[in-house]
Amino acid sequence: MPLTASSRRRRGCRGGRRSRKKGRNWADLPLDAIFAILDKLDHVDILMGPGQVCRSWRHAARDEPELWRRIDMRNHADLFNQLNLHGMAQAAVRRSKGRCEAFWGEYAGDDEFLDFLDDQAPSLKSLRLISCYDVSTEGFANAIEKFPLLEELELTLCLNVCGDNVFGVVGKVCPQLKRFRLSKHLFYDHGFSGFNPDEEALGIATMHELRSLQLFANMLTNEGLTAILDNCQHLESLDIRHCFNVHMDETLRAKCASIKTLRLPHDSTADYDFQVQSPVWRTRNDSQSEDDDDGSSDDMGYGFDYDDLDSEDYDDYCDPSRYLNGVYEDELDEEDRMVLRAMRALLK
Repeated sequence: MPLTASSRRRRGCRGGRRSRKKGRNWADLPLDAIFAILDKLDHVDILMGPGQVCRSWRHAARDEPELWRRIDMRNHADLFNQLNLHGMAQAAVRRSKGRCEAFWGEYAGDDEFLDFLDDQAPSLKSLRLISCYDVSTEGFANAIEKFPLLEELELTLCLNVCGDNVFGVVGKVCPQLKRFRLSKHLFYDHGFSGFNPDEEALGIATMHELRSLQLFANMLTNEGLTAILDNCQHLESLDIRHCFNVHMDETLRAKCASIKTLRLPHDSTADYDFQVQSPVWRTRNDSQSEDDDDGSSDDMGYGFDYDDLDSEDYDDYCDPSRYLNGVYEDELDEEDRMVLRAMRALLK
């Protein structure tokens, strides 16, 4: 006997259409659950997406300072030409509501941002800057004085932060600093140019509480390393790979005897985090040729092609003008909205 519509409804899934369960409304998730999900995401990803799902997700992404206590904006070099990473960094720090203890940024820092960080992160303990070419020695020196609680500092591929004075300032104003990393693009021998290769090492020697030190491709000599070892007597880890002006003699080896992890100039770089470039050696003739040059060429320069912004794959959501001083457009007042519209007009 054929089943009628009513009998199919009575028998449910046994004789008719399977009943459908109502799908979960992600907006109804408890705030703790949403927060746990966001905590697994990259901070750049959080800034670009989850806050747009619904009101509860937006609240979790923007109004929970704990999510922004340790900010990691590394590994997004591919977005450098498409996003205003400096503005995004400000947005991230602002969301911490003064509780930020760690900021790790790649292409996401300049002098203006460091000034901003001074005001917004008084409890900063870890600062790691990678490929932040717009951070200058002067800007960094002025900012570092506001971070007396700093325990970890990294300056990797930050070309414009250099010299003994700036690192001497770090040693003076950051008495709790325990980890320092200073990595260059490559070892560049200055030959007979009159350059003092131990300038930075003498500044680092004032960081008396260091436990871990990495100097990759630094110019320091035995004299500079001796100053560090004599004044930083708590060192447990020392990495001086590609520091080819250091020649480990018996005296230096004796001073390093108590260091648990020791990486020497010619040790393998297989586990190094960044691309390793071949060292550049100069002779007296090279120095003379450079003195005669008009300076029009710069082998160490870095250029960026902004034409990519006009490509068909360019997403309006990634428009650099979306970020104005690190805030979303819908957070702006009418006056700032007018400024934002003017910026967009200029970009067209």
